[in-house]
Amino acid sequence: MASPATKVTDPPNDIDSDTDYGSDFSPEQEQIVDRLIAGKDLEDDNPIINEVERHDPRQTLRLPRVLGRQERSPLLQAARAAERVAEQIAESVKTGEHPDLSDRMNTEAENEASIEPPKENPDNPDLRSPIERFRTPPKKALSVTDLVSPAWCELQYWYTLTKHGRKRRTPAMKEGTRVHKVLEEQVYTIIRVEVQSREDAWGLRIWNVIQGLRTLRDTGQTRELEIWGTVDGLVVNGVIDELSYICPDTDLEDSLQKPPEDLPTDQTTIADFFKAVGAKSLEEATKSKRRTQTKKVYLCDVKTRAVRSVPSASAFKPTRIQLMLYHRLLSSLATNTVDFSILASRYNLNATKVLSDEFIAQVGSLNDELFYDAPADPDSQNTSPNWSQDTMSTLLAHNTLNLLWSLMIIEFQLTLPNGVDSLGRVLKAEYRSRDDGEVVGVKTLPMDDMELTTFISHEMEWWKGERQAEGVVVEEAFKCRSCDFADACEWRLQKVEEAREKARMSNRRTAAV
Repeated sequence: MASPATKVTDPPNDIDSDTDYGSDFSPEQEQIVDRLIAGKDLEDDNPIINEVERHDPRQTLRLPRVLGRQERSPLLQAARAAERVAEQIAESVKTGEHPDLSDRMNTEAENEASIEPPKENPDNPDLRSPIERFRTPPKKALSVTDLVSPAWCELQYWYTLTKHGRKRRTPAMKEGTRVHKVLEEQVYTIIRVEVQSREDAWGLRIWNVIQGLRTLRDTGQTRELEIWGTVDGLVVNGVIDELSYICPDTDLEDSLQKPPEDLPTDQTTIADFFKAVGAKSLEEATKSKRRTQTKKVYLCDVKTRAVRSVPSASAFKPTRIQLMLYHRLLSSLATNTVDFSILASRYNLNATKVLSDEFIAQVGSLNDELFYDAPADPDSQNTSPNWSQDTMSTLLAHNTLNLLWSLMIIEFQLTLPNGVDSLGRVLKAEYRSRDDGEVVGVKTLPMDDMELTTFISHEMEWWKGERQAEGVVVEEAFKCRSCDFADACEWRLQKVEEAREKARMSNRRTAAV
């Protein structure tokens, strides 16, 4: 059965009605038209140019915001002051005023960024698969962005990797990062933490996920939740922009839950149903069922755009696949089917090594100081979350990556008690202006397991070197206008030649007649 169509919601546009003709564009519409003519709108839709990979080289702790406590916490203020000094030193090093004495223990993102791909030799081409060339140590592991960017154009992503080794950080990405940071800081206070080892750095990442899940349960929302999983045995990681308990499209959700028209022959009778739930009437049974249902969690991905509109259906495909892949990875964590030993091997981690005392002291002190004692507002009846009262004891009891990962899985199971069924199957893409961060439109879509499996299977064939990269279909040739490699693209030149040959044959047939 075909899946329900993607639903689009645009904010209302106020058309200028002062003219006698009633057809003038509003300023926002004029901006859209100008960008359409210039082809700039394609940059908004192209994940190879626009998609933000949030790999912060700094190690940061994400503390849930408690109104007023940040201002009252001496420890938090001291951490902020130290962070400002560190930023000033980093800036002076960058400008050459002081020698660079940065920590030798770089993060994976820093190491990978410094690795440039070797120059291509036409006489001796590199026949290794994309996985072997670009996503094996010491380079970074596969990301969700790696798997969905080729949905725009495989060849453009291939050319990007062969020329730069990774996606270049574009102005659009920088502007998008700024909007994402503002949204994240509505939920969390970000504090830099000094780590002593690779294991400490990973412990911080896992702890941030634990806090994210607890924040979701306590406040109904979390942002920037990092997730991991495997695809065809290969490690994949990503960051979910937002999780909440709010269904973005109740009509779409209702349509997904409609029972089939042809009921099975062993369908339970109404009387048996009442008996099973211990009810005497349909109304009582329905109420009983509603009471036992748990809240569902819904995924949202935030995209930033220079134009105040949502993308077309063909341009929306990468985001559609991205949301569905997030849903699948999150489901795997909720059902505890992600083997941490595979991640530990990929990232060269000692999963049984005890985390440093300095790390536990920093993270534990900052958490306990922030939530210690009483509510920030004396008139407030709300108390600080109980789970934050004794972070130090929790970290001491889970002082290795194996133990911390197990605690994270428990938090996933508390947040998603019914596993996959606790995850809403309505997915949301929210589009925000890069200029001011305002929402300019929303798209919702249903989770489609078959579509995702088919796409990932086909994509992994390319990543593993089982087939060559493919260009866009003729109907999507408009994408070539935003591609830096269009002039030398073999796929495009071949399609142009095929079109010319087709035109020549058509002319010959016409002349013969």
